Parts: sequence; C-alpha cells; structure tokens
Amino acid sequence: MARLLTRSRRVRSRPPKRLPPPLAAEVIIAGGGLVGATLAIALGQAGLAVAVVDTQDPRAGLDAGFDGRASAIALATQRVLDRLGIWASLAADAAPIMDIRVSEGTSPLFLHYDHREAGDQPFGFMVENRILRKALFHRVRQLANVIVLAPAAIASLERGMNRVEASLVDGRRILAPLAIAAEGRNSPSRDVAGIRVTRLPYDQAGIVCSIRHRRHHQFIAHEHFLAAGPFAILPLVGDRRRPGYCSSIVWTEKAELAPAMMALDTPRFLAEIERRVGDFLGRVEVIGPRWSHSLSLQFAETVLARRLALVGDAAHAMHPIAGQGLNMGLRDVAALAEVMLDARRLGLDFGSSAILERYQRWRRFDNGLMMAATDGLNRLFSNRVRPLRLARDLGLAAVDALPPLKRLFVRNAMGLAGALPRLMRSHPL
Repeated sequence: MARLLTRSRRVRSRPPKRLPPPLAAEVIIAGGGLVGATLAIALGQAGLAVAVVDTQDPRAGLDAGFDGRASAIALATQRVLDRLGIWASLAADAAPIMDIRVSEGTSPLFLHYDHREAGDQPFGFMVENRILRKALFHRVRQLANVIVLAPAAIASLERGMNRVEASLVDGRRILAPLAIAAEGRNSPSRDVAGIRVTRLPYDQAGIVCSIRHRRHHQFIAHEHFLAAGPFAILPLVGDRRRPGYCSSIVWTEKAELAPAMMALDTPRFLAEIERRVGDFLGRVEVIGPRWSHSLSLQFAETVLARRLALVGDAAHAMHPIAGQGLNMGLRDVAALAEVMLDARRLGLDFGSSAILERYQRWRRFDNGLMMAATDGLNRLFSNRVRPLRLARDLGLAAVDALPPLKRLFVRNAMGLAGALPRLMRSHPL
C-alpha cells in the first residue's frame, strides 16, 4: 500500500505540460474558402500578418477533375482578383458572359442584355470553383506573411477589449487585434459571439450540374423562369481536349421534388435537363457529378461584435437567382480590407468598433438591396398566377424597349453600381 501511495504522489508531482507560445498575428481569419482566402491575400499583400484557420486542407481536391461546380464573377469582382494577382492564373479558363437573355416559360417575349450597352467589357465571367480555389491557393503560398493552419479547428475564441485569442483544438493559440469570420452560412464564430441570424427558407432546392452540347453558347447566359423557379444556363470554357462546348446548369426545383430528381438515373436525369434546355444548343449530355442544396435567405442582424467582423455568407446568404452570392462576399472583402488598411496607415486600431462601424455602414445597404432584389425576383417569378404572369411578360418587353433602364440593369449586373471600394475600381489598396 505504501508503495502505491508513493507512486501516486510521484505522478501528481509531475510538472504541468507546457503550452507552445502563441502565434502573434494582426488578423485571424476563420475560414479559408473562396471569400476567406481572397481576404487573406488582400491583407497579406498589403503587409499584414494574417493567420487563416480552416477545417479543410486547402490542397484537397486541387488536382481533381471537373466536378460541375462554377461561380459567376462579375466584372467589378474580376478587377479585385486582378489587383490581387489572382486573375492572371485563371483567365484562360474563364468564359466571358457577353449577353444575358431573360425569358419566362413558353412566352415569346424576352429581355436581352448586351454588354455593349455599357461599354466594351463583358458582364463578367464563369469560372470553375476548383480552378478558382487553385489560383487562390498558389497566390497565398507566395505571401510569406500569410500562415494557413489547416486542417484545424478553433476550439474557443476569446474576444477581449484589446485583442482576440483563438485556441485551436490541437492546443495551438493565436493572438491578434481582430478576428474575421468567413466560415459560411453556419459560422461557429458568429454564433458563439451571439450574433442573431434571420433565416427565411424557400420551398426550393438548387440543383447544380454541367452539360456538354454540340452548338456554341455564344457566351450568352440564359435565365429562364419556370413555375418551380429560375433555370439558368451559363457558359463555361469546358474541356478543350474533347469536342463540343460546355455550360453550367443552376436549376431551382420545388423542395419536395428535388430528391426524386437527384435520384434519377443518367438517361432520365438528362431527359429532364433536355426538357428545360430545349434544342437550341443541339445534342446535350450531362458531365461531372450533380449537386443539390436547400435554398434560403439568411442575414445576420449585425456584421460586427467586439473584435469580430463577418464577411460573405457568414453575414448574408441569398437566392442564386442572379448569381451574386460570391460577388457580394468579395465586395465585403474589398470594403473591409480598405477600411482596415486606411485605419492602419493613420496609426489607428483597425480592430476597434469605431473603425469597423464604417465597414458595416458601407455594406449594410448594398447587401440589403441585393438580398431584397433576389428575394423579390424569385417570389415574383416562381408562381403561375395568370395576371402576374401577363404583367411579368409585359414588364420584360417594356424594359427591353427602354435603353436607359437597360443600361442601369447592365451596370448592376457588372457590379459597377453603388459606392465601389478601390479594388473594384482597379485602384490599389
């Protein structure tokens, strides 16, 4: 018994395990996806010490083949990527959107937007997500002052009066004046900070896939409104090694029907695609996997808490009807980076509420307007009420006949409306 007690005392007398010293940074970014990585590049390129924490290994899937997922990059957003040294490595794989055609059901009336109504540049570009991720990854690796901790997870985020301390699950710690949540719709950092979120679910699901077709898409984006919701056909560069041309499909379907559509075998799924696409592209085949997710409108009551700011889907998530989700997230990036760096040049604390309030004021109206617009369009067109349908058809024809109004819509589609951050005006930060 005495021997056991001695052994027990000996165990208890061992010195506690020393924690590694904390990593000092100027910014902690929780989430290294498309929005978080772009923000890390913007701040790192300007000289800030940035620590990115992400649950996914950024190298995972970079060498995988085509998976069918792509994003719309508005012209103003392309300028951001160009200024940050990202665009050059993906430009060859970006399909320009030269025209947009909006139609409804079987109506012969439609609305046609030509990029030349606002200049000689395209509305934007369609880029595969894997290619964009690869370009971001390689640009991050070029910045010595950007450290990526992944795969890793934040166990706790302590936000004091003057600094933030992030403790990772593996025991590592990071100290910085500011943390930024870029973790997407289900942001843990936002929820732990007690920021309330309003969620308005749609009775819809989004089905995403890609098709190969015989005829050229002429770089025209088609937005076709059906009873269940919008059905978009968006031009892609595609695989140059194989004959034919490629387009991305973003198909809004009723929530109760989406699982059945996803469960169809390839021939029957293709038949549903062909029924909606029509024959203007010639013979069609589905390429790559198909994806589905529920659709909802979501927004945080504030994008700020003490020593914390929200960007991208952590702050706002909208219907994909206009393809503006990523664009609005990168507008957040451009605005927040500008606010932070302007304060830093003046020797001010860019993590303070007084500085970050400028970011909130700047982005609140723009994001609110886009969420209201996408929500309103979806609700207006996703029904079969006959008087509303007639009014919609006449409205499309009326806008098509009014050049000044069309130019306004064209500039909005290009992301050139409103108070633009410097990056979106092709100016340096």
